[in-house]
Amino acid sequence: MRLLGLCGSLRAQSTNRRLLHAFAGAAPAGTTVTLHGSLGVLPIFNPDLEAQTPRPVLDLAGAVGACDGLLIACPEYAHGIPGGLKNALDWLVSRFEIPGKPVMLVHASARSLTAREHLREVLRTMSCRVYPGPEYEFHLIGRQAAEIDTLMRGERLRMAAVLGDFARFAGEAGR
Repeated sequence: MRLLGLCGSLRAQSTNRRLLHAFAGAAPAGTTVTLHGSLGVLPIFNPDLEAQTPRPVLDLAGAVGACDGLLIACPEYAHGIPGGLKNALDWLVSRFEIPGKPVMLVHASARSLTAREHLREVLRTMSCRVYPGPEYEFHLIGRQAAEIDTLMRGERLRMAAVLGDFARFAGEAGR
């Protein structure tokens, strides 16, 4: 099972990015989690550019098409989805790689409830299969890198179990 991690934050030291890295390290046998480089390299969505799709968009679409499911870790900015993630989803909305793609949301904050619902609605509109199971949440905001690493090592078994459940969901065709 090949999973692609998308981080909704563009910050290099984002707690959401650290969370996705922890998931990559906790992946059970037979499952890999690869993080997409940065959504910040994508140009602002413009339908006029779709005929000559920019290379960073093609790279993202190719990575989405090649994976078996998506893990999205997303902060909340002003009660919404951060612009970089929304921009990436806008580029994917009319492409063939995203419909039917299984998606699981994971959270580095307990304070992102509005963005989560907004993101779920966008993903459902894009015909993604949003994982119906319990979402993984671990509040990391305000913690230092070393503390986050220690906490995430203690979460490896729970993260592996969550990934296993999501992998089973992702493997169920047409659910």
